[in-house]
Amino acid sequence: MLTKETSRAALAALVICHCAGMLDMVALPVWIGALVGRYDFSAQQAGGLVTLFMGGAFLASLVLAPRFNTLDQRRIATGSFGIAGAAFLLASTQSGFWILAALHLAAGLGAGSALSMAHGTMGRTANPHRTFAISFAALGFLAIILLATLPQLLIAFERSVLFVVFGGIMVLAAIIAGLMFRNPPMVAEQLKKPFNRATWLTIFGIGIMTFNQSMVFSFVEVIGTLRGFEPDTVLGVLIALGCINFLVPAPLAAVLQTRVSAPLMTQLGPMIQAALALGVTTATVLPIWAPSAAFFVTTQIFTHTFVFGLLSRLDPTGRATAATPAMALIGAASGPFVGGVLAQNLGYEALGMAAVAVSLCSTLCFTMARYSSGAVQPLRAA
Repeated sequence: MLTKETSRAALAALVICHCAGMLDMVALPVWIGALVGRYDFSAQQAGGLVTLFMGGAFLASLVLAPRFNTLDQRRIATGSFGIAGAAFLLASTQSGFWILAALHLAAGLGAGSALSMAHGTMGRTANPHRTFAISFAALGFLAIILLATLPQLLIAFERSVLFVVFGGIMVLAAIIAGLMFRNPPMVAEQLKKPFNRATWLTIFGIGIMTFNQSMVFSFVEVIGTLRGFEPDTVLGVLIALGCINFLVPAPLAAVLQTRVSAPLMTQLGPMIQAALALGVTTATVLPIWAPSAAFFVTTQIFTHTFVFGLLSRLDPTGRATAATPAMALIGAASGPFVGGVLAQNLGYEALGMAAVAVSLCSTLCFTMARYSSGAVQPLRAA
């Protein structure tokens, strides 16, 4: 049995691995903005590069998640973050599209492999919902740091600093994983049964919702600039976004874990997301655009925390939670590219219209999952 100190160290390792593996979620606006503004790529090209990173993470998770309980999670997490770090550091020395494309794919494969091991292990903790909430709170703190400092670093130094920072984060995660990651106990063979209908519908629902989040959030910085808002104002909104994500969704989800119906929260999430997406993409005045942008990711984090807890109960083996990168990135990987195509050909307002349609599909999946025969009963306070 693990000691209390070792358990805390192992939890810290999972949180750090989560933050590094989910780097794209908090860095998307600056990432896309730098590729467009400093590497002179089109919106479609920039979206395509980030899509390759997410696509690599998706493929890695898709392959590894079903085998989660037969793998050495610590070694895979350590080595995979090392590969991602090396790819990003090499990317800092390059400027050609196709070389950067290959390196984005390699970094995604590494980050996705490591993140799948971390999320599967989180799903085997005593309280997966709370563990995931803590991890997202830490990710919000990282967002504050990155969104506040990366734009300034890009101004003060060369454009390559973006990939140096990304590479450094991945290398740090590799070191922490090697020192502090602890593998979960093996699972009995009889628990390794196929996913039921409710599990699959929940997976589809969060994948579709993440596509929405990625499609719109990728271009928040670009939209703010296009609307004529001052660069410092847009930067302030991004910093506020990081602060809100740190202070609001994960702690709130942890507090409400046994007080509200998790299936109901999953149904409401996509609807709120659609309303905020319309504000981000169509508003031309700051009092509407700023709060819509600042709270946009909050909805995703809050909903995803409840989804993670649901999946850990629907599948106690950890395979479903290990597939979290795959189920999220199957949507997120295509989001920046689809968003770039829509923006380039139909204008940024088209993103909002598309977000409403997509949110309806996500809500439908969560609703069908809630009333499926394989659904779990909501947790309630004792």
